[in-house]
Amino acid sequence: SSLEQMYNISDAITEANQIDLLQMQSLNNAMAAGLIGKDIKAAFAEIHLDEGATPQLSFTTSAYAAEVRLRVLDSSGSVVATLTAENLPAGVHSITWDGKDNLGNTVPEGEYAIEALATDPSGKTFKPELAVAGTVDAVIYRDGIAYLRVDGVEIPLGDVTAIGERGSFSES
Repeated sequence: SSLEQMYNISDAITEANQIDLLQMQSLNNAMAAGLIGKDIKAAFAEIHLDEGATPQLSFTTSAYAAEVRLRVLDSSGSVVATLTAENLPAGVHSITWDGKDNLGNTVPEGEYAIEALATDPSGKTFKPELAVAGTVDAVIYRDGIAYLRVDGVEIPLGDVTAIGERGSFSES
């Protein structure tokens, strides 16, 4: 009977954990829906590109940058597009990617990695912090995870680092 009680306790704990997970997912989903129309900022190293989207890729430089280069890589690690900006003071900046490769062809919908590298006036390189900022226009639920869509980019809810009213994270 002790062994049977231990099995019953184990089953009850498993069931309670499943209920807790469902409750947590429900709370996250409710919170995510409440973010529609709000501005968010989220760290990223890769993005999901929707067809026809022109994502705004935000980054923060800790010092003046003579040049910032963002490389967009496909799933095989090949460089698809290279985006550059010049003469940027320290702070938050962004570059809009038109969803096209370096030859001007529209790239397919899917996952793309982003790499950033900045160069100061003396030629020394440093890494800007990658972050996407913008207004949430939709929430997508996939595989039990809530993704926020911002400028055509899907961001996992867990990657969000800041939430604010419209204009909170605009480039100054």
